This record gives sequence, structure tokens and C-alpha cells, in this order.
Amino acid sequence: PAAGMRLPAGCAAPYGSMAAPRAAAAGLVQYVVLRGDLARSWPLGAVVAQACHAALAATHAHRQHPDTSAYLELGGAMRTVVLEAPDEAALTALAETLKQHSIDHQVWTEQPENVATCLALRPYPKDQVHQHLKKFKLLK
Repeated sequence: PAAGMRLPAGCAAPYGSMAAPRAAAAGLVQYVVLRGDLARSWPLGAVVAQACHAALAATHAHRQHPDTSAYLELGGAMRTVVLEAPDEAALTALAETLKQHSIDHQVWTEQPENVATCLALRPYPKDQVHQHLKKFKLLK
């Protein structure tokens, strides 16, 4: 905003005006786990949309969490890791594991097909969640 202007409460500053990332926030990462079987059979744009939907849903659902706020304040320095689950069963099993360990996440279910396509965690320090994701490879 222009000098002396204040943003309304709840509005984020534009990326260009953000200060350097804080040390604690710099360690935050948002994990997105996409079904590999869909990544190889659906159009690229449709697959990218699934990942975007899941990431936004997780971020929105946990927008009040301090880690989510700190992550969003990173602007262009946000770190997102996209992993591959082989199929819907693996994605569903991961969602259950995350639920059992109280890891905040959202599963994106494409409608009207009612097909789980992607899962995203809210932003977390890597060391808090990596153990639950290490069996998944980077999506290629």
C-alpha cells in the first residue's frame, strides 16, 4: 500500500511489499500429494487444477493457524513439495494415517465423479510431518 495507508484487518500485504522471511517461517513447507495414476491419464491442466484445489482448501481451512499465516507471508519464498501417491487407495490410506496423527490436511474429491484426487497438508515445519510422507516420491 502507499505510504501511510493501512490494509483492512485480515488483508494480506501484496507480495512486493513483504519483508524478508523470518527464520522460523523459512522452514515451513506445504506438502501436496497427487495421485500418480491420474497424472499419467488425465490432461495436465486437470491434474494441476486438482493440486491447486487441494492446496487452497487446506490453506483456507487452516488460515487461522500461525504456521499458515507465516507461510503466506513468505510470498515468493513459499515452499511447496508435490509428491505422488500411486492410486486412490494409497491416497486414502495416507489420509487415514494423517488423521490418526492429528496432522491437518484436506482431501480434494472431484465432483460429480466423487473421486479423491489429491491431498494437501496445511503448511508445517518439515520435521513435524516428513516421517508420514517419506515413502512417497516426488511427482515427475
